[in-house]
Amino acid sequence: MSQPKVLIVVGDATETVDTLYPYYRLIEGGYQPVVAAPEKRKYQMVLHEVKPGWTITKEWEGYSIDAEIAFKDIRPEDYAGIFFSGGRAPEYIREDEDLLNITRWFWEKRLPMASVCHGVEIPARAGIVKGLRMATVAKCRFDLEICGGIYVNEPCVIDRNMVSGRTYHDSGHFVGPWIQMLDRCRKA
Repeated sequence: MSQPKVLIVVGDATETVDTLYPYYRLIEGGYQPVVAAPEKRKYQMVLHEVKPGWTITKEWEGYSIDAEIAFKDIRPEDYAGIFFSGGRAPEYIREDEDLLNITRWFWEKRLPMASVCHGVEIPARAGIVKGLRMATVAKCRFDLEICGGIYVNEPCVIDRNMVSGRTYHDSGHFVGPWIQMLDRCRKA
């Protein structure tokens, strides 16, 4: 029996922990994570942290990750859910029309979606956050609210089929409930 596939959306400067924590939790949960990006190629991930005494995020090079599929080649009906990773990547890939259409498809089908940190910029740009309660990193609050979403400063926010967390520090709070949502849909 094949494992259900779940999309993990990345791009250059995707945050390493934002990406790898759910990637490996999906495998542990019996799912096949499929890394998706603008092109099928290797992407450089980064590490983000606000250092003591700093008011902005410091960035270091992290691991790299191979995208298995380009957005334009995705057939969303082949996937059980979607995850929007953080880092700087969402700021750039949120203009990809194929990604926006995929995002809208998952929302309309009420399939499990999850977002962390800057990942919120993709569903916001796709126009699906109006009235939706979401967690995100505080500096993306504006992106969420200007698109009609409701900012919630909590480690896990679940609203309809969207699960969200603020940063990778919240991964232990929101990734598990998202996988539980995937499990419920799998059994339905």
